[in-house]
Order: sequence, then structure tokens, then C-alpha cells
Amino acid sequence: MPTLPANPSLQDLQSYVWDLEKERGFENQTLVEKCLLLGEEVGELFKSVRKQTDIAVDQSATVSPVAEELADVLILLISVANHARVDLECAFREKEETNKQRVWK
Repeated sequence: MPTLPANPSLQDLQSYVWDLEKERGFENQTLVEKCLLLGEEVGELFKSVRKQTDIAVDQSATVSPVAEELADVLILLISVANHARVDLECAFREKEETNKQRVWK
């Protein structure tokens, strides 16, 4: 079982998710499959937010807490990055440099 450091960096999280996927037999899923799974998790997050904010949700549906759904979204987002061979920290820093040049209204 992989272990996550106490104060993980983004690279630590990417490595951890990759190791978990190998352990669980998910490393051969395609990038498209990972993106579709991410979309499903985002949908579950939205449903959880609806429930938390008292917007009608099918009462027979199982709805997890927002924190759990956010964790699932993060795991799948990292998985998508791993399968696309994207260093998320580098991508984040580069995008923020671009964003610093933008004018926000």
C-alpha cells in the first residue's frame, strides 16, 4: 500500500495517485476513460452541493458529503494529469504567470 507524506507536494500527490492506480489495477485505463470518470465525479460533487444547500435532490439517491466528492475529483484530476503526462505543479505555475498578465474585472 503506497503511503502519502505528511505534508505532500503536488508531485507527491501525483506519485501517490499513480501508485494507487497500479495497486488497484487502474493504470491501463485510457486518458478518455479517466476524463469520463472525472466528469462523473464532478457530477457527484454537484449533487452533493445541491443537497448541502437544500436544492432538491432525488431522495432515493445516495449522496456523499462534499468533502468526499472533492477528494474524488482531486484524485481523478491528478489521474488525468498523470495519464496525459502533465506535471501539475509546472502547469499551474505556468498558467498563473499567464493569469498575472490578464485584467480581471
